[in-house]
Amino acid sequence: MAPPVVLLMLALVAGSAHATTDAALAAIVDRRLQGDRTGACVAAAVIDGDRVARAWRCADASGEGRIGPDTAFEIGSVSKTMTAILLADLIVQGRASLDDPLSDYLPQGAAVPAFAGQPILLRHVVTHTSGLPPLPSRMGVPDPDDPYARLDAGALLASLGDVELDRAPGSRFQYSNFASMLLSWAVAQRSGLDFERLAKERLFAPLGMSGAYVGSPPEGVRPAAGHLPTGRPTPPWRFATDLAGVGGVRATLDDMVRYAQAQLGTADAPIAAAVDLAQRPVGTGASPPMAMNWVLDTVAGRTVHAHAGGTGGFSSYLAFDRERGRAVVLLSDTALHSLGGLDALGQHLLDEREPLDGPRKAARAPDALLDGLAGEYRLEGGAAMTLTRRGDALVLQVPGQPEVEMGYDDAGDFYPLEHDALLSPRQRTDGGYAFAWRQGGGMLAAMRIDGQAPAPDADALRGYAGTYRLGPGFDLAVRERDGTLHAQATGQGEFALAPAGEDAFEAVAYGIELRFRRNEDGAVDALELRQGGRTTRGERTGDADAPAPPAPAPDAGAAEPAGPLADYAGTYPLVRGFDLTVRERDGVLYGQATGQGEFALAPAGGDVFRAAAHGIELRFRRGGDGAVEALELRQSGQVMRGERR
Repeated sequence: MAPPVVLLMLALVAGSAHATTDAALAAIVDRRLQGDRTGACVAAAVIDGDRVARAWRCADASGEGRIGPDTAFEIGSVSKTMTAILLADLIVQGRASLDDPLSDYLPQGAAVPAFAGQPILLRHVVTHTSGLPPLPSRMGVPDPDDPYARLDAGALLASLGDVELDRAPGSRFQYSNFASMLLSWAVAQRSGLDFERLAKERLFAPLGMSGAYVGSPPEGVRPAAGHLPTGRPTPPWRFATDLAGVGGVRATLDDMVRYAQAQLGTADAPIAAAVDLAQRPVGTGASPPMAMNWVLDTVAGRTVHAHAGGTGGFSSYLAFDRERGRAVVLLSDTALHSLGGLDALGQHLLDEREPLDGPRKAARAPDALLDGLAGEYRLEGGAAMTLTRRGDALVLQVPGQPEVEMGYDDAGDFYPLEHDALLSPRQRTDGGYAFAWRQGGGMLAAMRIDGQAPAPDADALRGYAGTYRLGPGFDLAVRERDGTLHAQATGQGEFALAPAGEDAFEAVAYGIELRFRRNEDGAVDALELRQGGRTTRGERTGDADAPAPPAPAPDAGAAEPAGPLADYAGTYPLVRGFDLTVRERDGVLYGQATGQGEFALAPAGGDVFRAAAHGIELRFRRGGDGAVEALELRQSGQVMRGERR
């Protein structure tokens, strides 16, 4: 019986190392891309030891020639990993430390905020836990086609004076281009060189990245033209030179192959020590786990370093598993971030056990969906829009603006034919429809306002406020604040609720619907939480004046798990768009659902873990080879199964 087991193990090892020829890689990229409604072109490379497979593919044959070996792409936020290496280089030279305050690298008198005397350190900047907002306040009125072009160092530094931190640096992850631009500027100033010259001398030239640049392309390098996901060309993004470390690097596929090879430890250059240092985990106590501007992601149960990037007309993805000697580079001449980016393709190329998405193809929307969505809506923040059915199409109208015709794809989303946005519909439990509007990296829920009763005022909303017991130790706190209802589950983040009918509210982005129930006196005494096809009832137990308590640490005396904690790490989709991510950190297992806070899990014997404060039990399931392949989440009498992705 032993030989079949050995053969199975060999088959698994061989199967995970696919796409190591140009033809095999091209075939996989075609499976994801061919016929995609965006018309995108993608340059792809897989590095496996000393072998490199390359492919340049387009969704439509008419796009051939748009990209090739001489084409430079905007790599977007993958540039941040280069800035981190340049900082690490200063650290190796003894000229910087992750525990230095950011203020030490800025002009004297710069109004760098602190929280209760706790300063922002460089370690907080490279892990996106500084507490600084996503963008500086003094960008002026940006051109949506080139939003950073008018921002200079003076306006960037002045924006610090407009910030008041609401939490301690290092306590929570919040992606911040503001902080990353400050780091780019600071590294350039500390080095005594402008950012482009610094990158060329210390990084590009030593690694043989001869086509990489910030300002003007080297001779023989052809800048790619960027595109919206509608296929329309869009202008390149420009950055002030010393701020370009946030997302302003351009590079060819071979440049990025050499960069990825350096991450795998092959670089024979002075920068190699800095490359290694930037890959080490940086402790802050926040989640997700980070190295220096590298996300420590989980792919097929293994920890890998990864970063995605996107600008107005480009997408990128780079990930590597140093222990296996494998890396993936993906560069596209189309902005795909509103559609999920290149991450899924990259993860599949890194390990074929990760699922591969197919192309999004234009389709005809169902009649019931077109009729059900037609109506008047208001987005979070107050913007109004009207959806009208016109034949087999949906037309969007914002007051004072031209009509926008919407296409529809086989993934179930509508999209404007002329600009980058996405309308994701959802059918409510009462048969009606709602939707989320995705644009510019953000997402807003839409509330239907035609044929509905007027939205409740603040006094009426306070009638719903209270604490509702959903399960043992697991409550939902509902509060009114600034004329909006908010909800927060025990140990999780708060989310806003939009009215969805009489005594009904919803959080479209999370697929959550709350229906409040009244007693004979007309007072609210219970609610039903509907999500993922399941309904959980909660009786009102009291007021909700204080935030829900954080999750306690796992019980140190808990039972031993059946295997190493890393065996359970992975992403488990529970319903469409709603995943549970499981991570191991410092000897503790943590769970985090899409859009919610992280919670600690305590072993409960075998492959069972619990978060008692939330009334959550996870039961992991193993396949025939003994590897964890799925889980069951049990909470409030409900069971949800998720296959490991």
